[in-house]
Amino acid sequence: MPTIQADKLTNIAATLLRGAGASDEEASIVSRHSIGANLAGHDSHGVILIPTYIDRINRGHIVPGAPYEVTRESSNSTVVDGNWGFGYVVSERLMAETIVKARTGSVAAATVFRQSHVGRVADYPMMAAEAGMIGIMTADSGRSAKSVVPFGGREPRLGTNPICIAMPSNLPGPMFIDMATSAVAAGKLGVAVARGASIPEGWLLDSEGSPTTDPTALRNGGAMLPLGGPEGHKGYGLSVMVEILSGILTGLGFGHDPSGRHNDGCFMAVFNIEAFRPLEEFKNEVTEFAQYLKSSPTAQGFDEVYYPGELEHLRTEKLLKEGIFIEDATWAKLEGLAEEYGVTAELSL
Repeated sequence: MPTIQADKLTNIAATLLRGAGASDEEASIVSRHSIGANLAGHDSHGVILIPTYIDRINRGHIVPGAPYEVTRESSNSTVVDGNWGFGYVVSERLMAETIVKARTGSVAAATVFRQSHVGRVADYPMMAAEAGMIGIMTADSGRSAKSVVPFGGREPRLGTNPICIAMPSNLPGPMFIDMATSAVAAGKLGVAVARGASIPEGWLLDSEGSPTTDPTALRNGGAMLPLGGPEGHKGYGLSVMVEILSGILTGLGFGHDPSGRHNDGCFMAVFNIEAFRPLEEFKNEVTEFAQYLKSSPTAQGFDEVYYPGELEHLRTEKLLKEGIFIEDATWAKLEGLAEEYGVTAELSL
């Protein structure tokens, strides 16, 4: 169970991706986002997924070097066909272009389809926040495998359907919310399986429709619950809207095609703060608002109130110093790939 510095782990991931056929640029972008997820404490979207991406490359489900194709465009909107390229690469480029359009047009929006997994959705709206704008992004897997039941149902009909909104501020770390509209992100179940851990009740139903704490239940005919527990109708409703924005608006459709491959359809929107009020005034007030929230006396069992996104910032600072823990199961897969590509020296500790 090694603990590895972030820069070394990023290099390991990039080396393995290049071995599988990714270009230097693609490998750099995917590994940067992936290890960034580990640093933020979201191991489910981190290096644990590199073997999955390589498997998808080998099966033709991810196409290194795929063309980035704009199929519809206006001064304030863009539609992109990713042609099964790396979702990280496609979405990062599209968000950067949407920010440019919002800079001149005040508001801009975009959709993208036929791209692979985009990882942690927060990475893209945070690009807008860093540019002094509000960023929004939603994602859906189109007609690929579904794992979340509608509220009151027991058979999957929805994806985990994440949504992120990021705000510019003068806080030490970014102000954002990034969440699945399911009770938990699917990748966290994979982490629990890899670590042999149980999960909290309220995340999953087993194949009989009963609550379970076994993370393997999903792969054995179970299903995930929508966000909200007893108030799950709220997470369910939000998930439906995310699916419409990311699945139907993009043209991916809905439902489940068992022969389909993972297809992250995304909707993104950027709002230029300067079109509404002076940017520095807005950033200062968001900062004051966060401090106002943090000044609340803490409830029993809590030591501090955090603004949205603060915990990820603190974890990143901590893990940049201490290194990232990798469970044995994931490390063994990375070692196996390194041996296959003849780069075992890259994994020496």
